[in-house]
Amino acid sequence: MSERGAAVQTVADVIVARLGAYTDHLFGVGGANIEDLYDAVQRRPDLLTGIVAKHEFGAATMADGYARATNRLGVVAATSGGGAMNLLAALTESYDSRVPVLALVGQPPIGLEGRGAFQDTSGGHGRLDAERIFGAVSVSCVKVARPQDIHADLERAIEAALAGGPAVLLLPKDIQAAIAPGGSWPVYREADPVPAPWQVDVRAAGQLAEAAELLTLAAGQGPAVIIAGPEIARADARAELAALAISLDARVLVTPDAKDAFPNRHPRFAGVTGIMGHPHAPELVAAAAVCVLAGTPLSMTARAGLDEALAACPRVLHLGEDEPFVPVRVRVPGSPRRRLLELSARASRPGVGAAQPARDALPVLSPPPANGPGVRYRDAVQSISSRLEPGTDVVADAGNTGAAVVHHLPVPDGGRFLIALGMGGMGYSFGAGIGCALGRRRRTFVIAGDGSYFMHGNEVHTAVEYQAPVTFVIFNNNAHAMCVTREQLYYSGDYSYNRFRPAEIGAGVAAMFPQLPAYTASTLAEFDNALDKTRNEAGPVFIEILCDPDELPPFAPFLKEPRA
Repeated sequence: MSERGAAVQTVADVIVARLGAYTDHLFGVGGANIEDLYDAVQRRPDLLTGIVAKHEFGAATMADGYARATNRLGVVAATSGGGAMNLLAALTESYDSRVPVLALVGQPPIGLEGRGAFQDTSGGHGRLDAERIFGAVSVSCVKVARPQDIHADLERAIEAALAGGPAVLLLPKDIQAAIAPGGSWPVYREADPVPAPWQVDVRAAGQLAEAAELLTLAAGQGPAVIIAGPEIARADARAELAALAISLDARVLVTPDAKDAFPNRHPRFAGVTGIMGHPHAPELVAAAAVCVLAGTPLSMTARAGLDEALAACPRVLHLGEDEPFVPVRVRVPGSPRRRLLELSARASRPGVGAAQPARDALPVLSPPPANGPGVRYRDAVQSISSRLEPGTDVVADAGNTGAAVVHHLPVPDGGRFLIALGMGGMGYSFGAGIGCALGRRRRTFVIAGDGSYFMHGNEVHTAVEYQAPVTFVIFNNNAHAMCVTREQLYYSGDYSYNRFRPAEIGAGVAAMFPQLPAYTASTLAEFDNALDKTRNEAGPVFIEILCDPDELPPFAPFLKEPRA
């Protein structure tokens, strides 16, 4: 403890003590109006590890990646003014993807608000209003106005975040530093207790009965298909999903942002849906006697090509929190973990699903041959895949690289797969990969393009600083390649704003961090060699791979369009 003495606690100390029940890391960027919180973190290394990122976007994506990978609360801290505003883009991703993140945002002292305080966002005298701004990108935003409010305000923020989405607590500097009043926390409740099979939520009893009847009617009339989405991963309902698949003798498709919801090498795994998915998915759904949407509302990214197939399927039912974007016969709202467990118990039929179906090879999207320089996307992804140990986590970024990873890379057994498809922000993978690696304490592969690297790739510095076990693989085509493709497909193609002069990213990173194993590969053999040489590294690794900006990715809309 500090010189204040062990018996005296500030509001910041109280915050740190409470957070220790939900997480073991705090990610952020320092500053004058958040330094009291970091000071309190320093006093309790037994509870929280404080991480300082290079940018508040990176810190917030670390918290997001940590939360997705661990199913715990992700916590990010930022100071007032520009630091606070830098959180917004990352929080929109957490909001759209329902990720439990708590943002602790410093504010000027309350006594200086409206009196010309530096970085005043109180909303008065023509100033920005932080409560309104953050209220638009969070499930809860509260300013702590008095020290005695900290227990109730913090608890409400944590509960709101754990219910699904970012919560923001605005913390004036003088409140953080104030002596904490006495108080007690409410009794801790598990966010999603698993009931016994007979403990059915009365509100959903009717829908459950109707859903079970639909499944019974479908038995013997044709195959069953399950489309699993990100709510399965958020609720860690993977075992319950597998139980329902066996009960229904179903094949399981996953949405692009839920590749780790079901084992990718399991005989029942049928591939990925949507614009980066496998082309046979619509046929499976159209031929099914019943299709269960488990934990996915089926946004356009996930359902592209499925609308007619879903209309042809006679029985479509939905389990999950978010209301579906497609018509369904029955919707059973609530936690997918609980609903899957309840429905498996009701729909179970002796002998059904005991035999595993044959493992079929997944049909692939076939881009036209590429004749440009560098390594092909599929070849590079297959090289990575062949070297991933069970339990390895994978974080992919937006763009052509992400499409190739979603389509071609099976998630290792026991591993997690993260991708930002809510807002689709480039550069997400760097922070998220670090948060994932530190939270899960295992090797994480971050796979991104050069455009994403130039946005937020200097979080590599954070990985080096904290020796996070992250392998960064950067596909460098010296372009915003998806935009290049769109210029060629949808416009004249005789110009490009999105091709750049060559940048030697690998050499630059090697010069910045002499202790970091850093490589550049221009051929597949060189890439394989770099992967093999770095296989046993304990800390971060950086590999740049040169590829062709004109290669089409496995992205269904592009493969239907003629080139300009």
